[in-house]
Amino acid sequence: MKPLLTRTALQVLALLGALCLAPSAQARGCTARIVDGWVRLPPAQMPMMAGFGRIENRCPTPITIVGVSSPAFGDSSLHETRIVDGISRMRALPELRIAPDGNATLKPGGMHLMLMQPHAPLKPGSKVVVEFALKGGGVLRGELEARKP
Repeated sequence: MKPLLTRTALQVLALLGALCLAPSAQARGCTARIVDGWVRLPPAQMPMMAGFGRIENRCPTPITIVGVSSPAFGDSSLHETRIVDGISRMRALPELRIAPDGNATLKPGGMHLMLMQPHAPLKPGSKVVVEFALKGGGVLRGELEARKP
């Protein structure tokens, strides 16, 4: 009789464990995405450009972006422009948290990507891969299209 109780207890524990893990497995299967991403081409060859778009998090858990990189640029970072005492000031953002079922808009005059030291000239329509490093590990990949201002 003792083996039956042990087997039943193990089955109950296995079932409870599976139920507890189900939400996290669902969250791991969910991925945020980059929508309407674009890079503003400068009027002349310049060592820096800006990237814009919307980062949508349709997942049940928040995401936090802690870094940005692109194989097309020597240096990439997330910045924010704000008006302080009547003066436009830009500063690097160390991280960006996006709530569950939320989004962050990267736009001119607000949050944006600084893309510096391009490895090759971009033309209108060129695609630029951007990777956002996520807190806790993982990467959110997106593609931005090069556009004239």
